[in-house]
Amino acid sequence: MSSPRKDSPSRKCSHSRSPRSKSEAPGNLPFELTGAQKKAAAQIFQDLGKSMPMNRLLNGDVGSGKTLVAALSALSTIRAGFQVSLMAPTEVLARQHFESISKLFSSQNINIGLLTNSYQITNSNFKSISNDKISKIKRGELLEFLNKGEIHLIIGTHAIIQKDVRFKNLALVIVDEQHRFGVMQRAYLQQEIKTINDGLKGKIPHLLSMTATPIPRTLSLAFFGNLDISVLDEMPKNRKPIETKIISEKQREKAYEFIRSQIKSGRQAFVIFPLVEESKALSELKAATAEHKRLSENIFPDLSLGLLHGKLKSSEKEKVMDDFKNKKFDILVATSVVEVGIDVPNATVIIIEDAERFGLSQLHQFRGRVGRGEHQSYCFLFTQSSTVKTKSRLGALEKSNSGFDIAQKDLELRGPGQFLGTRQSGLPDIAMENIANVRLIEISKKYAEAIIAEDPRLENHPLLAEEISNLNRSVHLE
Repeated sequence: MSSPRKDSPSRKCSHSRSPRSKSEAPGNLPFELTGAQKKAAAQIFQDLGKSMPMNRLLNGDVGSGKTLVAALSALSTIRAGFQVSLMAPTEVLARQHFESISKLFSSQNINIGLLTNSYQITNSNFKSISNDKISKIKRGELLEFLNKGEIHLIIGTHAIIQKDVRFKNLALVIVDEQHRFGVMQRAYLQQEIKTINDGLKGKIPHLLSMTATPIPRTLSLAFFGNLDISVLDEMPKNRKPIETKIISEKQREKAYEFIRSQIKSGRQAFVIFPLVEESKALSELKAATAEHKRLSENIFPDLSLGLLHGKLKSSEKEKVMDDFKNKKFDILVATSVVEVGIDVPNATVIIIEDAERFGLSQLHQFRGRVGRGEHQSYCFLFTQSSTVKTKSRLGALEKSNSGFDIAQKDLELRGPGQFLGTRQSGLPDIAMENIANVRLIEISKKYAEAIIAEDPRLENHPLLAEEISNLNRSVHLE
């Protein structure tokens, strides 16, 4: 088994160690990078060449190509002789990343592993294990190969941040759908990696987070914290924006008729519903089954409906999603488990029941389940609430398909959270006259960066140093 070229053990992971130039992608890509992807990749490559650990957020809506940019960043790191980890919030999404990246890197001689509670798998390049395309091995074997550095890229869920997982020279941590993880989980890999006895002890890996909608606290840190942002604001050619409509109870039947027309045209649809108050006494299984029965018997008796909920085993979830993708179902009824990890280009309509019960971030993620193919797609937000707050929140989704627009609205409505703390929403501890004044925050951040660059120990700014010291003692620093 051969490995990529290795250089001196340093977390700096300079892109100059790579045989290729900063902007060059593998020659076998089946598509051309967008201008936004090229710009984001260049920013990340530049960060990877610095001794200071990267802390960057890659933001782009569904279909903008975040995963490809992250994969190219991983490739650059691996070619320099280091390991990469990619963490996803669900087994379904982790498996999807494993399959797509293995295919993308099929000619790159890179060993990739998948580690979740249900799966321990390696890709075909791992010749010492099997010549099969996908090779299942024991968890202990996978961890041993990882610790020896023979696995270059490990993809998984929170299973990859357990105590018994050890790397040889991890230099880049990628966290997908970062808003799904808590603050402590996101920081765990960077902090705990210091204890690894691999010759790089004490070195902190670079961190690249990905999301389609930054939560308020993340957006706040981006403006007045240590988080840099790369934005993929350019969609691939022929990608149409999703049309979003708020649907009242009076318009319900009309929306159902529209779904029928789409299905007659060969398309498919999602129906998403929350576990409402009266369902708390029931299990998720009973609530999901009841909704599926209502739609199957009363609304769409002539159509085929599938059911997806969180109580299914991983293998059962995969089967349901594969069946839906293969058009065995016209409509997929699901709970919030559908938020990430489902890619069905033929699905063009998504109905979200009781939309006011979900956060804007979740709603934006749900909406991203459609609009993945060539056909015009639609998102219907069903609500029985007519309050000003509901209209304002859901109206943000009607007006924009931009993840940053949605996050800014969420920021204005909820606040940035306990700044430098572990809460994700609520009023900030650090007072700001106008949280919507993005320009003022950006300017303030630039001045702060300039001060640190010229006076890193703040010897010429004693009062500022004292205030920071007091802050450091009183709050949790991520």
